[in-house]
Amino acid sequence: MSKRAMENVEESFKKQTNKRNKHWSLGLVESMKDPDAIYKETKNIVVIKDKYPKAKIHYLVLPYEEISSIYKLNKTHLNLLNEFGSMFNLIKEEHDSELQAGFHAVPSMQRLHMHVISTDMISPSLKTKIHWNSFTTSFFIPYEDLMRKLNENGFIQKISNETHKLLMSSPLKCNQCSFEPKNMPQLKQHLLTHIK
Repeated sequence: MSKRAMENVEESFKKQTNKRNKHWSLGLVESMKDPDAIYKETKNIVVIKDKYPKAKIHYLVLPYEEISSIYKLNKTHLNLLNEFGSMFNLIKEEHDSELQAGFHAVPSMQRLHMHVISTDMISPSLKTKIHWNSFTTSFFIPYEDLMRKLNENGFIQKISNETHKLLMSSPLKCNQCSFEPKNMPQLKQHLLTHIK
């Protein structure tokens, strides 16, 4: 193989490797480095604005330590997670909206992250039933519940594929009243009636 051909092969390999390393599921790691995305940070954690917010207020709290998901947590991480809770309290003090904090049972993005999200759920990025159910069913594990489970068991139990499918296909239901819309457009219209 000529030197030129070898250089072309190496260049092609580098491009493929870079593409693989920049898979969409790794996007949070990139956002952690973006000064425009960062809302707050400490020595151990960073808070970034969600690129596709599902409510008026939507942040992600991430550790600088490389932890891929809630399923890699153990009791040695309790201090780190206490800092997540302190940050949540700080964010609550800075906003007038009702906020909740929690984790998805099956995260789509690599890197442990806690959602801090307002309960209004009004956003152009909230488009699908899966988006809705990922924040309004038990698929969304509240911060306090995750802390309790980690304290008691020392780990977080994975949900089954069947449970995951069941939660994602749950009928739509307003998270603020008993209204059960037929579809997402009807739900989104209804959510506007809860704005004060």
